Amino acid sequence: MELSQLWSELVKGLAAFTWGNGLMIVVGAVLIALAIVKKYEPVLLLPIGFGCILANIPLTGMTDGTGLFGVLYAAGISTELFPLLIFLGVGAMIDFSPLLSQPKMMLLGAAGQFGIFGTLILATLLGFPLNEAASIGVIGAIDGPTAIYVASKLAPWMLAPIAVAAYSYMSLVPIIQPPIMKLLTTKEERRIRMEYTPRPVSRRARIIFPIAITLVTGLLVPDAAPLISMLMLGNLLRESGVVDRLRQAAENEIINVTTLLLGLTIGSTMSASKFLQWETVAVLGLGLLAFVLDTVAGLLFGKLMSVLSGRTINPLIGAAGISAFPMAGRLAAQVAQEGDQDNFILMHAMGANTAGQLGSVMAGGVLLALVTGLL
Repeated sequence: MELSQLWSELVKGLAAFTWGNGLMIVVGAVLIALAIVKKYEPVLLLPIGFGCILANIPLTGMTDGTGLFGVLYAAGISTELFPLLIFLGVGAMIDFSPLLSQPKMMLLGAAGQFGIFGTLILATLLGFPLNEAASIGVIGAIDGPTAIYVASKLAPWMLAPIAVAAYSYMSLVPIIQPPIMKLLTTKEERRIRMEYTPRPVSRRARIIFPIAITLVTGLLVPDAAPLISMLMLGNLLRESGVVDRLRQAAENEIINVTTLLLGLTIGSTMSASKFLQWETVAVLGLGLLAFVLDTVAGLLFGKLMSVLSGRTINPLIGAAGISAFPMAGRLAAQVAQEGDQDNFILMHAMGANTAGQLGSVMAGGVLLALVTGLL
């Protein structure tokens, strides 16, 4: 091979490198820095950031149909396998006892999904087609697997910004929610103490619960059945007490490997040509609005419940009605303790948080049924 030909082979990657590739590599580096330095959801943002960097190195072939990321996308995203396996692991980690002992917390889980539908309406008014508007709205659930599942079915071309927004805002829950909590509640409301005298939840009830939820959801909202069934299967592994090896595998090896592959695959969709568009900015902005509206709706409903209960319910637990489990529940308890170190509302907040996890899946199923029925 002549020297000139050799040189052209060596620099062809540089020749194909654009300013957009450089910008997206910086974005990937920022995500990695947030994961390492700030510890913002590192198990998610680190692989997403690294996948973003790889996607913007020209001519590697990794994102082609037969390349590493092309194969992973086809196997795990197009088939919805990755979000379903993650829900299996999440279900194995969740204890629904706080919710079962306080069924009224389901109301807060429902209120925490208001922003999804409010943002859907706004997005349609801004000119987004219904399928894209629904995919954007579900970001407000702050539930990455649900957002990916819905977007991959309704608007797969928008998957990258939707997934990045969902997981980024999940990592920013401790930054975004506290100011909203303090703005919408008074010091006196945040100091309300809630007695925790839970009704005993039998082992039989904990075993029946995931089976019953799967049947009811499958019959009423069939589009939500894949997600809710994996979540409930994971919980059944936990509550049965007879399959510890499977439970441990679900909440450790399976979810860890799947999260790594999912993060890399999502990051690989963040190529400059696909990501640097005005729609990306709109998705990020509307997704943030959906998150804020969900938090606001949960807090306002919490305030209503507080009034109706004679000030025995701390409205902060309403902010835990989103799906960011267990972060949102812990954060509500933390804010309550800032003004009163002896104010313990963690178990109540966890009841609302687990209700929000169920609510987000139901909302995703409703969106799928609504949009596919109208299109």
